[in-house]
Formats: sequence, structure tokens, C-alpha cells
Amino acid sequence: MHSGSSLLKKIAVVGRGTAGSLAAAAVARFHPDPDHELHHIYDSRIPTLGVGEGTWPSLLPYLEQLTNLPDETIQQSVNGTRKYGLAFEGWGVRNQDFIHSFIPENVSYGYHLCADLMGELLRKSANARHIDAKVLNITRVDGGAQVEFVDLAPERYDLVFDARGFPRELHPDRHINVPFIPTNTAIIRRCPATVKAARNGPVLEHTYTRSIARPHGWAAVIPLTTHTAYGYIFNRDVTALAEVEADFDRLLETDGVAEFEPRAVIRFPNFIHRRIYDGAVCRIGNAAAFLEPLQATTIAAAQLQIGMILHTRFNRPAERLERDVPTVNRFLVKNMLYYGLFVGWHYHCGSKFDSAFWRHARDHAWPQHRDAAAPEVVDCDALQMFDEMVYLLNQSDIEKSDHNQAYGFSLGSYIQMSKGLGC
Repeated sequence: MHSGSSLLKKIAVVGRGTAGSLAAAAVARFHPDPDHELHHIYDSRIPTLGVGEGTWPSLLPYLEQLTNLPDETIQQSVNGTRKYGLAFEGWGVRNQDFIHSFIPENVSYGYHLCADLMGELLRKSANARHIDAKVLNITRVDGGAQVEFVDLAPERYDLVFDARGFPRELHPDRHINVPFIPTNTAIIRRCPATVKAARNGPVLEHTYTRSIARPHGWAAVIPLTTHTAYGYIFNRDVTALAEVEADFDRLLETDGVAEFEPRAVIRFPNFIHRRIYDGAVCRIGNAAAFLEPLQATTIAAAQLQIGMILHTRFNRPAERLERDVPTVNRFLVKNMLYYGLFVGWHYHCGSKFDSAFWRHARDHAWPQHRDAAAPEVVDCDALQMFDEMVYLLNQSDIEKSDHNQAYGFSLGSYIQMSKGLGC
């Protein structure tokens, strides 16, 4: 049998956001053949927002592998702080603030980081030919994929990572809609830093992403060393933008923030692509799926997508490619949908606000999850996985072995959130 890597002589990554930069660095770092050709394709006219992002602890060793840099250097390079979990304020029926900690508590941490700086750091680690061009289309062709450009001849590749972001509109035959997550818009503001950069090393203090329930949705607060990123996530079909901005102003006033820089108003769909991977094209990041940023699933999902594809293609025999494709795709779709079910579940107990948004989230959006995630609709058993975790929560005595069950979110995460929400 032939090694799968022997068929990957020419690889393209399209997009230079977080997912695209991770993919290019991963191909450069892990490809067993040093003579492979890697093209990193992007349109420099498309700006990078550089919003603050939270990550999971799994990112830290991955970045160390990709960059050959120590944790402390990476953290400083991305204006980062150490994220030990999420601090929920006003969620659920208990009307109490609570922490969803990474496990082991007070030991395991991810980063709060500036996304554009992480992209720059990763691009330094990828030995790629950079092509600055607008991509018209990516299509599967015999033995690979073709990328079509504006004003350039098309190029054929053995494998293409498509990191161009989420689609402008959803098509039922190509996308799984996730209607049980009740938000679809985010307002991003950049505010003064509350954490001071250390002079001779990284910031060591414990920080948390604040997730603050608000009348029209919820607000994320991400502390970096150069600024604090605030985001107000809401549903534009339930609440007008002007009302949300007015409440955003009130939140900043309560937090003692006297000034801010408006960064963006981002509309987004909550969805999963039905064909994340087809054997020649792998959609990653927001091109594969988008789920609102409540549990910081975006970068972790991109890691899973990139890692799964590269591990399969580099290590599995080339003759097994076609048989592997549906299995790998189903695995990726299932995990994305499972993430979505966990995020949507956060809303089913409401919040301290009896407002139009929270009534919509609790009484209209979340009750759609069983129909939207039905196996015959999505061709995977993510709903069964979710139901198994909820079943365990309701047991009076949980066996030790069950604590190890995890599909991206462990039983420990469910227990923490269940107790905090009061359900």
C-alpha cells in the first residue's frame, strides 16, 4: 500500500484568518515529505478584524508544536492573558454568578489572545508560497481540487483547506441550520486594558472570560494586555440594533468604561456544513461551521478539523481514501453539532431577565433542538451523544468511569453548568 502523504505533493490553504493560519502552519510542521509545495492564498484587501478571542487549553501545546516557541513567548506575542475558564453572570434560574472552570481547576488554562497577532505568529512558522488574489471558486476535480482566481490562471491541488469564512446564505442541501442557538449578531467594541502587561515575562494572574446576561442577549468581556474586547451578542430579529447599543452603553458605564472604539457589527449564521470534508476539499473554521462564541468553540473546532484531516491523510494508506471520507466527514459534523447542542442548552433555563430575547431563547429557540438535530435530518448521532450526557446528569450516583466521557465537553463541564444554571 502507498502512504497517504505520497499523494499530497501540492496543498493549498485559502484564507488567512485564524483557521487558515493554523492550517498552513500545521501542513508545514507535520507533512512528512519536506519537498511538498504549500500555497497560502488570501485577498489582502479583506481586513482582519483582530478581535479578542478565548481559547481552550488544548491550543497551548499545539501552538508550541507549530511555532517551536515556549508558552511564555507565545502568550506575550499575542498580547495574551491566561484564561482559566468562563465567569457567568446572571444566567439561569438561581440568579447567582458562577465559574465554568477548565479541569484541573486553577491549573489548566487557555489564552485570551488577539487573533490577528496569532495569525502573524503562525504565518512566520509556515514555509509557504503566498498568493495574494481573490478566489472565485474551489471545486473537486479528478484526483484533487481546483482553485479559480480573478485575473490568474486556475491551479490544481492535491488537497485544499477552505478557510474563507461562513457563507452569505444557508442552503438546506449543503448546510445544517442550528435554530436552537438564539443569536445571530455581535457588536464588537475595543475598550481600555484592565490587565497590565508584565515587564519581563507573561502575565501570570488568573483571568476569566466574562459572559454577562443582558436584557437583549449576553456580553462577552475578554481581557488582553493591550485592551479589553467587549462583544454584545443578540438576535437582530428580536431586538433592534439601537436598543442593543443603548444597553451596551449602560453595561460599559456600569463597568466604569469611559471610552471605547467601535470595531464591527457582525452578522452570523449558526450552521454546520454537511460536507466539511469530501476527500479533496476540507472546510475549516467558519467555513465548516459557526456557533456563537459562548463557549469559545471556534478555534478548538478548527484544531479538530485540521488535525483530523492531516492525521488521516498522512497516516492512512492512499488506497483507503475514498472509504475514509464519509467516516471522517460524519465524525466532524457530529462533533460540531454536539458543540452546538451544548451551547444551545445554556439558554434553556433562561436568565435573570424576563425579556423578549430570553423568552424567545427559552420558549422558542431551544425547543427546536430535537427536530433540528434528528439523526435522519443530520445523518449523525450527535443528539444521542447529548442525551447521554443529560441522562448522566440526572443520575443520583454517577460512576467514576462516566466522568471520562467527553465529546469536546466532558461530563464535568455539564455538571458545572447544570449546577450554575440551576437545572
